[in-house]
Amino acid sequence: MKKIDCRGLACPKPVIMTKKELESMESGELEVIVDNEAAKENVSKLAKNMGLNFEVFNEDKLFHIVIKKDFTSCDCKIETESEKIVILVSSDRFGSGDDKLGAALMKSYLYALTESEIKPKTMIFVNGGARLTIEGSDVLESIKTLESSGVEILVCGTCLDFYGIKDKLAVGNITNMYTIVEKMNSASNTIKL
Repeated sequence: MKKIDCRGLACPKPVIMTKKELESMESGELEVIVDNEAAKENVSKLAKNMGLNFEVFNEDKLFHIVIKKDFTSCDCKIETESEKIVILVSSDRFGSGDDKLGAALMKSYLYALTESEIKPKTMIFVNGGARLTIEGSDVLESIKTLESSGVEILVCGTCLDFYGIKDKLAVGNITNMYTIVEKMNSASNTIKL
């Protein structure tokens, strides 16, 4: 079994190291050792997104993620072009100018998106956009509706930490910059709000 020791490394380094090692392997097991919850979650999400089986266990205050790769491991889902749309929400306002108008437009846009026949595959909330995903947000119900209809909701963990609101997250999953880059690079169309 191959091992990668990622103790003390900040995200997205553990994810990048794990992905490179998995891509170099034809088959076998890879054990990734991390020392924080965020790295454990992000490495686990990588394995899941790659269609690989994995187990996580704790030992001496460390997380060990054992990922199994074999010849049949494959994420072979074929997506349509509309399923490859990614929306990057970088502000809690829609457009620039008046903040009150921008907040109203964002609320209207997200509600209209819940009613749209074509929905994005993923919505990524970064910077001020992360504030839309926390308790008390005026658009929380619309984002929850989008998530329940199958839209992947990702929220920048660094942004939540910066604003001191990580404990108030009410919808979506915390992510890192590596995953954000991967989602945007694999999109057929990225829309930035």
